[in-house]
Formats: sequence, structure tokens, C-alpha cells
Amino acid sequence: MAISAPPRWDLSTIYPGLDSPKFEKSLKELSAQLGDLEKFFTEKISAANPDTPIAELAKLADGLITRFNESSQLAEVIGSYIYSFISTDSFNQLAKKILSQFEQTEVRLQMLDVQAKQWIGSIADLLPELIKASKQAQKHSFFLQETAEQSHYLMSETEEALAAELSLSGASSWSKLQGTVTSQMKIEFELDGEIQELSSPALINLHSHPDEDVRRRAYQAEMKAWEAVKEPLAASLNGIKGAVNTLNRRRGREDAIHSSIDAARIDRQTLNAMMEAMKDSFPMFRRYYSAKAKRLGKDKLPWWDIYAPVGISEKTYSFQEASEFILEQFGEFSPTLKNLAQRAFSENWIDAEQRVGKRGGAFCMGISAVKESRILSNFDGTFDQLSTIAHELGHAFHNECIFSADKTPLQSATPMTLAETASIMCETIVANAAIEKANDPDQELAIIETSLMGASAVIVDIYSRYLFEKEVFERRADAELSAEDFCEIMENAQKATYGDALDERYLHKYMWTWKPHYYSAGLSFYNYPYAFGLLFATGLYAIYQQRGDEFVPDYINLLASTGEGRAAELADRFGINIREKKFWEDSLKIIEKQVNRYCEL
Repeated sequence: MAISAPPRWDLSTIYPGLDSPKFEKSLKELSAQLGDLEKFFTEKISAANPDTPIAELAKLADGLITRFNESSQLAEVIGSYIYSFISTDSFNQLAKKILSQFEQTEVRLQMLDVQAKQWIGSIADLLPELIKASKQAQKHSFFLQETAEQSHYLMSETEEALAAELSLSGASSWSKLQGTVTSQMKIEFELDGEIQELSSPALINLHSHPDEDVRRRAYQAEMKAWEAVKEPLAASLNGIKGAVNTLNRRRGREDAIHSSIDAARIDRQTLNAMMEAMKDSFPMFRRYYSAKAKRLGKDKLPWWDIYAPVGISEKTYSFQEASEFILEQFGEFSPTLKNLAQRAFSENWIDAEQRVGKRGGAFCMGISAVKESRILSNFDGTFDQLSTIAHELGHAFHNECIFSADKTPLQSATPMTLAETASIMCETIVANAAIEKANDPDQELAIIETSLMGASAVIVDIYSRYLFEKEVFERRADAELSAEDFCEIMENAQKATYGDALDERYLHKYMWTWKPHYYSAGLSFYNYPYAFGLLFATGLYAIYQQRGDEFVPDYINLLASTGEGRAAELADRFGINIREKKFWEDSLKIIEKQVNRYCEL
């Protein structure tokens, strides 16, 4: 592989360009497919009535499923392709224009989705007979049953259509504003003896710089930068959370968490069991933070030291070195996993370069039409960023399992809780291998440090984000919140979770500004599913250690099936009861072993 500097991704296997005839043809083809769907509803579905024979209803269901699979797949490919430009270059005016036009098409698909839910809900009592009468319906039985259940939380067709159209000038616009503001920021910062203009992701990545002076100054520069843009971001967050509250109320939801757990395919018993176990684990993580503070010569950690490297931290990775390390460890788990990662590296599926105009964080998009994925990261040579790439390759592997099983889009809709399983499993594979390969205690300490930084972020910080979002939703129901309100809620949430392990003078009150998860109207509480993924994957990894290679086929089958069952049912395949607190406690005990070893070292 000729990989050295962090690469940009290659999109040519999807479309030659945003202005290419092939891309334009797909846009027209999708419009035609939606036109056919609209005609199908008008001429066929609307003609059905309670006396329509089951055989005829089964034919209608077949036609509906086939059409939705075709249009959903094409819309996914087009949407992902457009977003690949938006996420990596917010200055791209052509991409912005095409996105705005495509959103009109997405509204049509949303309206058709509402009609489908309403129709399936209207024949809910007949679904058992209908599913028996159709092979297509049998293959999509989970989709039909779940859709019928969720149809109870719809407004009228007219209201849903209006909400979809207004979202373009409402919540969607607020989300775009947040993305544009945060991605186009340029912060002057002295690094390596010269003044540089850093993007916000590059500045944030300095949280893990080995020099405390750099970390502290980066924290101060970050606070100053977010202070300057807090008002438009507060307006964005108010707009989005206000819209979600209104729609949840009109749709008959109990609260914002209600729609979230349904989307996660869990229940409140599961959520409560996991969150209680997480809360009980805070003293263990505070023990880790206190030990880290002592290593750094302090009583408590200021925010800029949370991600400080400890142990032998001089090692940095070129992108090629990172890719070779990941391939080696993946190969020991499964040749199938290694082959997938090899494709991702050699075919340039990954955009890893840090640059202004590119969004922060990392994500993976599945492109089912070409059976490929695309990964965004902001690689800086640290082991933490190597782990991030392994994490996102886990998502790509998950996609590959679904593609290989020939699942349709309606069979593939995976909740976030289960979507994080493969990604965190891959992180675990890499972290455990790095610990085993450590040459001395100092090197082992550095690797365990990276692992615990990730685990504590997913358990402790994620819990603080959950508390933050819960209170924001509750208070936004009464009135808009100021930027200062958001800061206060965030700091209080951090105090409640990190406790006395952190220096209260130096928390991160602006964490709400740059996390894009808060700015999604379509998916609230984009936080606790990460904890679910970590603890579920940790439990699965423990089973893998017991069963060895025979575990892998069952695991691949699980990943291929995540769009066709609720989390509890799928977990039961491995004898896991996610509704009991004990499972989550057992996974946390595995993490506690690392904390104990960290304190020993």
C-alpha cells in the first residue's frame, strides 16, 4: 500500500462528480421512482378497504416494499454522496445548492413514508395473515410489525406533510448553521514555534498533546473561540430542540426519551438498568482520574488534562503505520474483517486529513448500491486517532455483513445502540492487542491510558451529555434558553458525573457548541447508545475470548441481522439479558480491571 500522509477519500466509484451526467441521471431516476410511488398510493393503496381480500392486500404490501426498497437505496446513495462534499468542504457552493434541491426530494420521500406507516397501521390486525400470504412480507415481517406499532405516533397526513416541508426552513437550517459555523472557524494558535491557523477539529485534537502548555493554551483558545460564536449556536440549539418538543407533543410522545428509545429498539427498563450501572461506576472512574492527576503532579484534573497522554507517549503513527497495525490485529480476529479493512485502505474509502472547512469528529457511511463505505476522520498520528479509524472500520465491517447477506434497505435499518457494536468491538481488538504487545510497563501504561480515556468518555462524559440534553428538553418546553443557560446546564452535568475528580474552575461549559449530535432533529439523545455499544461489545468480546473462532460466524450473523429485531431479542442469541443491571455491571467490571492495572502501574 502506498499510504503515508492522511488521505482524502475517492468517490469516483459512486459518481464521477456532482455535475456529472451519471449523477444527474440518478436524481431524475429517483424523482421518477417517487412519482411511481405516489401513483401507487393514489391508484392502488387508497382503493383498498377493510373488505379487500388478504391476497390483494399481500400484493399491495409486496408492491409497497419493492418500491420503497428501490427508492430508499437510491436516495441513500445520492444523499451520502452529497454529504461527502458538505462534510469535507463547507465552502463548496455547488454541493450546498444541490443539497438544498435534494432536500425537496427527501421531503417527498418523507411524505410517502408517512402514508406507508398510516396504511400499514390501518391493517395492523391483518398483518399476521398478510405475512403468511406473501414471501416478500415474510422477509420484511419485522419492518411491517414495527411500522404498525410506530404508526400510533403520527399526526395527520396533512400535518406530517407540513412538518416535513417546514423542517427545511426550520430544524434542518439550524443544523446547517451549526455545521457551517463550526467547520469554517479558523483559530490562530502558536504551535511548534510558529503561528498557525487551525480548524476547530485540529484545535480540539490538541487535547491529547504531550506538552501541558500546548494543551492549556489550546483549551483557552477553544474557550475564546466558542465564546465568540455562542449566540448563533444557542439560537440553533433552541430552534432544533423547540421543534422536536412541539412535534413530540403533537405526535403523542411521552417525552423526548420516548421517541429515542423506540428508535434505539430498547425499552425504559433496559435504559434504566444500563444508566444505573453507569452511575454506580462513577467512583471507579474517579479513581482513575485521581490516579491520573497524581501522575501529572496535581490534586485534580483541569479539563485540558483529561486526555493528556501518560506513559511513553512519544510514539506517533504515520497513516500507513496506523493502517498496518490495524490490519495485523484485525487479521487475528477474522480474515473477513481484515479483508474489508484492506479494501478500505487500498481503495481510499477514508478521508483522514485535517483541514479548514471539514467537520470535526468521525463517521462512516454505507453505500449499499456499490457495497462500499466511506469514512471521515481527523487523523493526527496519535493512538487515539488510530483507535478512531478502527472504530469507523467496525461500522464499515457491519455494513459489509449486511451487504453480503443481501439485506434490503428495509431489512437493514439498524438502531444506534446496535450500530455501535461492531465499531467498539474493533476498538477493543486494537486496544487489547496494543496492550499485549507493549514492551515495558511505561508503554503498557500509555496504551491502557488511551483505552481508559475512551471508556471514561463513553461512560462518564456520555452520561453528562445525557443529563445535559434531558434538562435542555425539559426547560426548552417552557422557554428559550440563553447561551449562558446552556453553559450552566453543561457545567452542572459535568460536576454531577466527573465529581471531585476534576478541577471545577476548568470544566468545558461549551461542549454543547461543537458536538453535532445535539443538532439533529431526527435523532435525539445521540449519546447513551454509545454507552450501550461499549458495554454490549465488551460483553460480546468476553464471550469471544471464551469461545474463540467459533464465535465469529455467530457474530457476523448478528451484525447482518441488526435491522430485523429488537436489541433484547438479538442479545438473547448470546444468552445476554440487557434488561438486567447485572449484564451492564459485569461489562463495567471488565473495564475496572484496566483501572486497577492502571493504578498499579
